[in-house]
Amino acid sequence: MISQTLMDKLLQLRLPAFRDGLHEQISNPQYAGLSFEDRLLLLVELECNRRLDSRTKRRLKLAEFPMRATVEDLDFSPERGLERRLVLELAQCNWIEKALNILVLGATGTGKSYLACALGVAACRSGYSVRYLHTARFLHTLTRARQDGSYLNLLRSLSRTEVLILDDWMRDPIQLSSAQDLLEVFDDRFGNSATIIISQVPVSDWHARFPDPTLADAILDRTIHNAYRLSVLGDSQRKLRGFRTISHT
Repeated sequence: MISQTLMDKLLQLRLPAFRDGLHEQISNPQYAGLSFEDRLLLLVELECNRRLDSRTKRRLKLAEFPMRATVEDLDFSPERGLERRLVLELAQCNWIEKALNILVLGATGTGKSYLACALGVAACRSGYSVRYLHTARFLHTLTRARQDGSYLNLLRSLSRTEVLILDDWMRDPIQLSSAQDLLEVFDDRFGNSATIIISQVPVSDWHARFPDPTLADAILDRTIHNAYRLSVLGDSQRKLRGFRTISHT
């Protein structure tokens, strides 16, 4: 029998997986042939794995991804134009450690957001903090933060986020104050953290969409010159899914 005092102490030490594993070892005769060290190692590994899993789930929740996406489920069909080797290399997350960026480009509906989310999930699994944001809402949040006095706290929070994902980049007009806010954000991140930018607008058109050329130069210098580019080709995935649904009804 397991001492209740021992179980209470494990609970007090916040070792629930260790505690559950000990219950299993006592009740399962298969463990009797293992040495003390082997049984202890199994218990420690169980606790470590459960904690790792809990931290990963917490990072995934905080990231607020709009969809479930994994690199394992990516479509690398030739018509999509994705270089499998490069995407799988990026999924190893070395680019995050180097504070580099990724630009995910392509027409509407081609699966850009899914690809970015898949890379974001890979980052969460590797222990990095991630935040997914729609650019227009993000800029509105920055404006509101200036007004209510929380601007500096928001900038500090963003600077500590190891991977920032901005979707629908350049879809809407950029106001002067928003461009200034973006420069603050990217200035903090440059050389320190990584960013994924998702856009249906060609990079060559970005500069002209800023209200001030000097701000445009500064922002683009911090985002595109240290970035991998992934171009997603092909038809709209939404349209293809719609056709598949119709064909099965």
